[in-house]
Amino acid sequence: MASADPPTEEMASMAVASRGTAKRDALRENEIGVQALWEAENAFESNASDEQKEKFLVTFPYPYSNGHLHIGHAFSLTKAVFRAQYERHLGKNVLFPFAFHCTGMPIQAAANKLKTELELYGCPPKFPEEDPEVRAKMEAELVAQAEAKAKKAAANDKKAKGGKTKLVSKTGTGIVRQWNILMKMVPQEEIPTFVDPIHWLHYFPPIGVQHMKNFGSGVDWRRTFITTAVNPYYDAFIRWQFYTLQSKGKILFGKRNNVFSLVDGQVCADHDRSEGEGIGPQEYILIKLAVLEPDHGQERHTKMSNLLGKCSEMGAKGVYLVPATLRPETMYGQTNCFILPTGEYGAYYIDATNEIFIMSARSARGLSCQLSGVDQEQYYTKEFGKITCLETFTGDELLGLPLKAPKASFDKVYTLPLLTISMGKGTGVVTSVPSDAPDDYVALKALQDKPEFAAKYGITPDMVDPYQVVPIIEIPGYGNASAVFMCEKLKIKSFNDKAKLTQAKDETYLKGFNFGIMTVEGPYKGQRVCDAKPLIKQEMIDANQAHLYLEPESKVVSRTNDECVVAATEQWYLAYGEESWSSAVKEHVLNPDAFNAYDPNALNKYEYTIGWLKEWACTRQFGLGTFLPWDEKWVIESLSDSTIYMAY
Repeated sequence: MASADPPTEEMASMAVASRGTAKRDALRENEIGVQALWEAENAFESNASDEQKEKFLVTFPYPYSNGHLHIGHAFSLTKAVFRAQYERHLGKNVLFPFAFHCTGMPIQAAANKLKTELELYGCPPKFPEEDPEVRAKMEAELVAQAEAKAKKAAANDKKAKGGKTKLVSKTGTGIVRQWNILMKMVPQEEIPTFVDPIHWLHYFPPIGVQHMKNFGSGVDWRRTFITTAVNPYYDAFIRWQFYTLQSKGKILFGKRNNVFSLVDGQVCADHDRSEGEGIGPQEYILIKLAVLEPDHGQERHTKMSNLLGKCSEMGAKGVYLVPATLRPETMYGQTNCFILPTGEYGAYYIDATNEIFIMSARSARGLSCQLSGVDQEQYYTKEFGKITCLETFTGDELLGLPLKAPKASFDKVYTLPLLTISMGKGTGVVTSVPSDAPDDYVALKALQDKPEFAAKYGITPDMVDPYQVVPIIEIPGYGNASAVFMCEKLKIKSFNDKAKLTQAKDETYLKGFNFGIMTVEGPYKGQRVCDAKPLIKQEMIDANQAHLYLEPESKVVSRTNDECVVAATEQWYLAYGEESWSSAVKEHVLNPDAFNAYDPNALNKYEYTIGWLKEWACTRQFGLGTFLPWDEKWVIESLSDSTIYMAY
């Protein structure tokens, strides 16, 4: 390769000047001058009286006003600013209003948190982490929690984020105090006034307006507002909206299941959450597996024997392990029940049925907030949100127990170990149907083929060997044991074949539901699974073999750091699923002459949402907002007061 030519004499003598700021300063000076001119000339004020010009309206989703606007707002805002300015250059009469959203729990929760900090640590507060040793310990605990979470995600074949949570990555420590957050935005001497949530509404929106002006946003600032009852005009607008909906029969009252925070004492909607936006309730069926008297003389079963004796003494009807399932139609194929050996379980008294349920503490907490089904006005427990724990068990203490499983062809089945159970999903108890669940088949086969593995958990051959696959559903092309078929087809040998197991599970569940035919002798033989499923579910509930149970589809955490449950509470709700209303909206959205989504993907999402959105809890019992006009102990929540704000 030829060498490069040496530099010329002129180039060699050139000096690189340090970068100055003259150009930037000149641009900034021009910007300030032009913005002052815009202000003086009311350049962005738009009046309806100018009828000669074509009108064009720009709106922007109003940002939440619990602090300063950030770069994310600016990025999104550029699209609205550019479009408004473009239309002005075309000679149109452009209206660009702007608002600040203050409804709901975020401001209220932040004010409450600040108040607690001042009460606990003084003013100005002296936090424990100011001691280097305490701080190091707290940080180590947070990192350990983050690493455990990442490890768990990796074990479940989910995308892990390493040893740091998002919070640790952003703060460097993960230790977050409301006082310290406000210190970055507010003079220290003013921070105590922020214990009043209303103060936030007067402090941050004017700063937001000034920042928007500095950004050159081109807004008609005569048309700016905040939400909540603090603004009587917007408050009147929302009151009118809800009176109108009520007069048309679109707002109803009753007990409904919603994602709920026990700490907050109210429904937790998207804007009230720090984690789990868009997550709704998921309905499960609790299958009641009656615990029989232990029959292998294992010392670890002493606590269970005592519990069974106590059950008899108190006149309770029985002790049950209660796995949560989405597939009640497969209960005919049960061969065993799975428990996490290292899991922590409790024996909880269920007042509504006078029975004892074995389940995780997390799921028991949720169950105590739900209606029993025995009586539509009766909760599972006497007191909402509270449940009596009679005994605690490790998973190991539950292994090897004999059970009576409803619908099963075996008179008795046993609890066996399954190492992949998540205690953050369902009840921590899993019923096993190896004919149609690939995970169950692989787990049972491992215990049958590896006696030493079974013996490690105190499982004897008679607990596993007699329990062969029970065919219950015929699927064209998959036979009458689809799980076995898929495991053999994909050559799945162990739990480590996670990707293949996921593929097998998804395929068997989908094919089974859509094309499967029930083969079990009885009233459902020959019926399609999709038709038989709701009938079997109701039959088991009516026979007291099962109960309904709900929990969030995935983890939801409120802004008060409470892991939410699903609760049946009295609530005002918008009946979006009412036939005439949903049909009218769907007809409008799918009419290209009346509605333009501009993107096929967006249109699909509109149609999908119309399909699933049935009832929406539209009120809360505290927080900021507009009071429900006819029942002022309720506050209209933050998504329900912003559905037609563009019209305002």
